[in-house]
Amino acid sequence: MDHRGGCDGRDPRQGGRLSSTVKQVIVVNEALRLPRGKLAAQVAHASIAAFLHAAPESQESWLREGMRKIVLSCESAAQLTALLGRATELGLPSELICDAGRTVVEPGTATCLGLGPAADCDLDKVTGALKLVD
Repeated sequence: MDHRGGCDGRDPRQGGRLSSTVKQVIVVNEALRLPRGKLAAQVAHASIAAFLHAAPESQESWLREGMRKIVLSCESAAQLTALLGRATELGLPSELICDAGRTVVEPGTATCLGLGPAADCDLDKVTGALKLVD
């Protein structure tokens, strides 16, 4: 399944009509092989943290449109950091989640990256090549 929206401002799910859909993307450091519960908690941290960095208009649109989010995977903490750099360059709301180290991983371990809510096309510039978490 393709997680990318139309980058020309047209949403294929709406018959190609112009759209200003927004989404949120969470990228998970799959190298850690986190247990499911821990992974769920880290994704939740990333979602809320990134949301709090978004502009009020983006927050409102995302809430109104059903809070669409996509969870993608990457191979390492270095890749998370590179994605954060690209998102920052583009001015996207983002938050790198580093674990407190109380349970599964060492303190300061980068577990995931929250991006958005922001326009589909803008997020796809950063994460469009990544695969869905399976």
